[in-house]
Amino acid sequence: MPDPSRSEFGNFLRSRRAKLNPKSVGLPDGRRRRAPGLRREEVAELAGIGVDWYIRLEQGRAVSPSVTTIDALARALRLSKVEHAHLRALASGTNRRAFTREIVPAALRNLVESLNQPAYITGRRWDVLAWNKAAADIFAFDRMAEEDCNILICVLLYPGSRRLFGSSWADEAKRIVAQFRATHDLWAGDPAFVALLTRLRDGSPEFAEWWEAHDIRGGAGGIKRLRHPKKGMLRFRYASFQANDDPDLKLIIYSPA
Repeated sequence: MPDPSRSEFGNFLRSRRAKLNPKSVGLPDGRRRRAPGLRREEVAELAGIGVDWYIRLEQGRAVSPSVTTIDALARALRLSKVEHAHLRALASGTNRRAFTREIVPAALRNLVESLNQPAYITGRRWDVLAWNKAAADIFAFDRMAEEDCNILICVLLYPGSRRLFGSSWADEAKRIVAQFRATHDLWAGDPAFVALLTRLRDGSPEFAEWWEAHDIRGGAGGIKRLRHPKKGMLRFRYASFQANDDPDLKLIIYSPA
């Protein structure tokens, strides 16, 4: 694994270990614990691997865990399917080129602009790269500077987003942070992702807290309830689709629910 991936791999193991207690995995409570969660030796025992080996993994040192070891750790740490897949992705440590902002093919851009319902396209860093008038009417993408046109910046840093989502803002924000975490960890250390994280940490105390929780969620559709200043209460069903022309592009479409 390249260095940033090793570091995030270890961070993720520590975060999951801290969320477990001995009783939940069938271990005795034992003596008083100085820190929440399981001890390293307990995780190693549950996974059937050596303690020194596990410590090296958690420290992000230059080791290459096998698929069998990854699966054993997932069972020991009671990972969900999404978390298990994330651990495997981090362990694979695929080397990547430096991030560059994607370009939306003209055919895909024209498709989005032709739709009557709100729709937009995002890239790997969750930059909003193209949208239609219906989406702009709700999310005001057309009134944002290019460097601000990013889902996380829109939701976490723009005051208008808090008003738009109303009482559901915190739940929505936490959801996208957990979904973005799965993407970010594969690009950890890339200057473009580092710059985005720095801006979010500096501008949103809530983001800093949620980010440290290291929660992971998969992408899925659902329902959004919005309180628009001119259109009133809106209720949408949304779904996302990967572009065949460029799998790094994601199309999000909203329809009235």
